[in-house]
Amino acid sequence: MGKNSGTNVSKYNFLNFPIIMAEETIEVRLLTAEDYKDLKESMVSAYADMQGSYWREGTIQRLIELFPEGQIAVTVNGKVVGCALSIIVDYEKFGDDHTYEQITGYYTFSTHNPKGDTLYGIEVFVNPDYRGKRLARRLYDTRKVLCERLNLEGIVAGGRIPNYEKYADQLTPRDYIEKVRDKEIYDPTLTFQFSNDFIVKKILRNYLPMDEASKGFATLLQWYNIYYEKDQDTIRYNKSTVRIGLVQWQMRAYKGIEGMLEQMEFFVDAVSDYEADFAVFPEFFNAPLMLEFNQLGPAAAIRGLAKYTERLRGEFSKLAVAYNVNIITGTMPIVIEEQLYNISYLCRRDGTWDHYIKIHPTPSEVNAWGMKGGSDIHVFDTDCGKVGILICYDVEFPELGRILAKQGMQILFVPFLTDTQNGYNRVRFCAQARAVENECYVAIAGCVGNLPRVSNMDLQYAQSAVLTPSDFAFPVTGVKADATPNTEMIVVADVDLVLLKELHAFGSVQTLKDMRHDLYEVVLKKK
Repeated sequence: MGKNSGTNVSKYNFLNFPIIMAEETIEVRLLTAEDYKDLKESMVSAYADMQGSYWREGTIQRLIELFPEGQIAVTVNGKVVGCALSIIVDYEKFGDDHTYEQITGYYTFSTHNPKGDTLYGIEVFVNPDYRGKRLARRLYDTRKVLCERLNLEGIVAGGRIPNYEKYADQLTPRDYIEKVRDKEIYDPTLTFQFSNDFIVKKILRNYLPMDEASKGFATLLQWYNIYYEKDQDTIRYNKSTVRIGLVQWQMRAYKGIEGMLEQMEFFVDAVSDYEADFAVFPEFFNAPLMLEFNQLGPAAAIRGLAKYTERLRGEFSKLAVAYNVNIITGTMPIVIEEQLYNISYLCRRDGTWDHYIKIHPTPSEVNAWGMKGGSDIHVFDTDCGKVGILICYDVEFPELGRILAKQGMQILFVPFLTDTQNGYNRVRFCAQARAVENECYVAIAGCVGNLPRVSNMDLQYAQSAVLTPSDFAFPVTGVKADATPNTEMIVVADVDLVLLKELHAFGSVQTLKDMRHDLYEVVLKKK
C-alpha cells in the first residue's frame, strides 16, 4: 500500500477487535467526538500531577477531523479509559531539537501532513484505575499496525520521565535514563517505552515546561518500521518471497562443450518453469570438459579447462535473460595475469553480471593446481535483495559470512564440490552455522556422481539444500528444503525476506544486534 494514499476511516476496521477478559470487555477502536466526556475524565485522572492538563473538546474534534485513523481509544465495558493520539509529519522539517508546541503547531495541528514520513505520537495515557490490564500495550501495538499500513518510516514521540523528580538532585537526565534502561530504576513511562522497542534518540530540554515531575526534560523516542520501503525502491525491491532453484548436477562425459551447454540450458529451463528467481549451479560443474586435457597432468588440465570459462559465462548471461532468472553460475577456473583462480559469476536477468573469486583454495587445489585465492568480498544487489557468494571451503571461515552480513546480505549462495561425506558435512554444517549466526538464508548446491578418467575429480558426494535461521518462524530443523543425496535433481524452495527483518528486530536471540563491538570486531582489510 502506498504511503498515505487517501485512506478513510472505513478502511481501518482492523482496529475493531473486542477482547473478552473475565467479566470485562476490552475494545480498541477509533476515537469519536462522542467519547469526549469519558476521555476527559480519564485524562484528568491520568495527569493528576499536572493540574488542568487535559485536552479541550474542540482540540479533540479537530484532531479527529484532520486524521481520524490516528486517534485510537481503548474502552473497558464501553467506557473510554485511555487513548493514543497522533499526527503525520514531515520529520526533516523539525529535526530532533523541537518542542511539543512546535511539533503540534502550537496545538493547532497545522503541522499534520498526510504526505509526511513519520507518525508522531502526541499523546498516550490510560486511566490509573484501569491499569494492570495491558491497555497501553494494546494502544501501542495498534499504533504500530497503523504505521506499517501507512508505510511510514516509524513512530517518534516525546516521552515524560515522571519519576525523575525523585532523583534530580543525584542524577543527570542521561544517568537517569541509563539506569531506567538497565532496570536499576523504574519509571512508569520510560520503562514501558523501552519494553515496546522504542529507543531514546535524544534528551529534550523544555519539551513540556509545565511538567514539573520530569523537571521539564523529556526523551525523544523512536520506533522503526522494519517493513518501510521508500517509494523509489518499491518497484525494484518489491519481492518478499524469493524462489530459489538448486541444480544438483550429475558428473558425466559430454560430447564437447556443446553437450554441456545443452545440459546447462535444460536445467535453467526446468528451474525457470517453476518461476524461480535464482538458479544455482555447483562448484566446478564443468569439470567433465577436463577429459580433453587429461594427458597434460592436473595443473595443465585445469588451465586447459579455464579456456572455456569466458564462453560459459557468456552463455549463462544469455540464458539468464532468455529464461528470466538470475543465475549463480557455479564455479570455473580462470587465469588472470598468469595466476589461476576459482571464479563464480552472478548473471542477472537484466543482462548485467558480477563475479566473485574464491578466497580460500583448499590444500589440494593449491598443491595439485597451484590455485591462488582472491581478495574481494562484498554483497551483490539484485532485484530480489542483497546476496552474497562464498565458494565451498570459504563457508568454513565464519569471518567472511559476518563481513557479508554487515553489508546487508539476505541470501548466501554456496556452490561446492566435495568427494566424501565427511567433506560434504564440513560444508553443510558450516553453512548451517552461517545461517544461524548471520540471520540469513544459505543455499548450497553440489555435484554428484563420478569422473573416473579425470584426475583430481574422481568422486563427488552432495546433498544440496536451502538452510534457514533457527527461530519460531522457520523450520525446526533449519532446513527449508534439501535434495536426495547423490541423485541428479533440482530443489525448488521459497524463502521469505520479511521473516529475516522480523528476526533481526524481534527474534528470540538477535546475534547481529547483540555482538559485543566493545570487545571484538571483524574487519575487512582493504588492499
